[in-house]
Amino acid sequence: MRAGILKGAKELRKISNAFRQARVLITANNCGFFDQLIGFRSAESVSVKLNTDYRATEILLDALTGLGLLIKQKNKYRNTEISSQLLVSGRPYYQGDIIGHADSLWRVWSRLDDVIKTGNPFCEARDQKAFILGMHNLASLKAKGIVVKIGLRGVKTALDLGGGPGTYSIEMARRGVKVTLFDLPETIDIAKKVIKKEKVAGISFIRGDFLSDDIGKAYDLIFISQILHSFSEKKNIEILKKCKNSLNNGGRIVIQEFYIDDDRTHPPQNALFSVNMLVNTDGGRCYSPAELKAWLLGTGFNITGETLLDDTILITGVYRR
Repeated sequence: MRAGILKGAKELRKISNAFRQARVLITANNCGFFDQLIGFRSAESVSVKLNTDYRATEILLDALTGLGLLIKQKNKYRNTEISSQLLVSGRPYYQGDIIGHADSLWRVWSRLDDVIKTGNPFCEARDQKAFILGMHNLASLKAKGIVVKIGLRGVKTALDLGGGPGTYSIEMARRGVKVTLFDLPETIDIAKKVIKKEKVAGISFIRGDFLSDDIGKAYDLIFISQILHSFSEKKNIEILKKCKNSLNNGGRIVIQEFYIDDDRTHPPQNALFSVNMLVNTDGGRCYSPAELKAWLLGTGFNITGETLLDDTILITGVYRR
């Protein structure tokens, strides 16, 4: 009995103190520590370069080393191989933008007590560029594999609905598909820069709000990646109806969403993501595959595929008139 209580108390402390390592990583990323540590440097050298306090810098560098993000030798520090690949700006798989977005979420989540009492999201202006580029950080790790899973045989035209930075549009266009990227005007501006950097042709753009604006016609494929969790069930059904009317006969819709089981408790990281939607949206949360498939069937699609990936699921529907 006592051993069980002690173990339980230890687990509670682990959960309640998890913010510490997150805050250390976020702050180091915000301050540009990892860009300075491609080679071994002293804490004093880093603090001078970044105009930070020496004592504070040394303590943070030691903590980062303890977390396995840095290597320390003779009071000098440098990135680990993983940190070098993922946390140095400009690297192909850089993740610093999505970590920067976590800083915005930190402030919003700190109002969770209020959100629980009112049921209303805490609305705060976010750094849209960090958010969109953060989505590119995440998608760049898996876009090629997901496009292969989707399969593009017979697909000549595709809509990347709410496609954000255009990471999936890029991968489809590279395979010869004529892609239309639909998103908000400010997002399209960011996506164009990402796509220009990748030197990919064959992508056109529609600026607008897909809840109210025309999304175009005659698509063989509509890809909706990580969009539906931001909206209520009612709005999502409206989105799917609009997609149905925009597909060619026999066209496909592929939904990518975070996987959560039918009782919406596992995996725990996705149950926590529902809390993220609670504090940030009016009606969003993670939806189970059963819910997503029911919406597709209810709007006239036939379910033709379901693929569980790492923490997401792909669900495919076909519409035939």
